[in-house]
Amino acid sequence: MRGYLGQLSAIVWKDLVVELRTKERILSMGGFTVLVGVLFNYGLDRSVVRPQDLAAGWIWVTIVFTGVLGLGRTFEMERSEGALRGVLMSPVPRDAIFLAKVLSNFVLTMLAAILVFAIFGLFFDLSFGSHPLVLLAVVATGTLGFTSLGTLYSGVTAGTTMGDTLLPILVFPLLVPMVIYGVTATAGLFAGLPVSEVSGNLRMLMAFALITTFAGAGLFRFIVEE
Repeated sequence: MRGYLGQLSAIVWKDLVVELRTKERILSMGGFTVLVGVLFNYGLDRSVVRPQDLAAGWIWVTIVFTGVLGLGRTFEMERSEGALRGVLMSPVPRDAIFLAKVLSNFVLTMLAAILVFAIFGLFFDLSFGSHPLVLLAVVATGTLGFTSLGTLYSGVTAGTTMGDTLLPILVFPLLVPMVIYGVTATAGLFAGLPVSEVSGNLRMLMAFALITTFAGAGLFRFIVEE
C-alpha cells in the first residue's frame, strides 16, 4: 500500500510542479473565469431579475466550462514529448496513473472553483449561507466526479486529431446529473435552507463521484493500451 501511495503521490507532485512552472492551465483557467464573471455581470439586466436567483446555475456552468478547458490538456504534455509511453512502461499500475491525474486535475479545478465563487461573490454580492463547510463539500464532491469523468475522456480524446473539440461533446451529456444536484444543493444553501434539505443532493453527488472514479480507474487501462 505504501508503494502504491508513493507512486500515486509522485505523479501528482510531478504534474502540479509542472503546472506551477509552465502556468499554462492555471493562467488560462483563471483568465477564463474572470472573463465569464465580467460578461455575466454586464450582461444581466438587474431591473428584471436578481443575480442571486441565477448565481448557483452560473457558478456551476462556469466551473464546468473552466474545468473542461484544463482537462483537455491532461495528457497533452506526455503525448507531445513522448513521455506517456515511458510512464506506461513503468511498474506503476494503470489505475494509480489515472487516480494521480484525477487528483492533480481536482486540485486545479478546485482552485478555479474557489476563484469562481470569489468573482461571483464580488460582482453579485452573494451570501454563501450559514453552512460554508457543507457548501465546500458540495462543490468538492461534484468537482471530484467531474474531474474523474473528464480525465477518463481526456485519455480517449488525447490520441485523436479533434482533441479538445471532442472532449466537451463527450463529457457534457454525462454531467447532467452532477449539474442538477450541484445547482439544487448550492441554491438551497444560498437561500439559507437547513443541511437536511440538501443532504439528499449531496448524497447523489457522492454516488456520482464514486461511480465515475472507480469506473474510470477500471476502464483507464483499456484506453491507454489502445
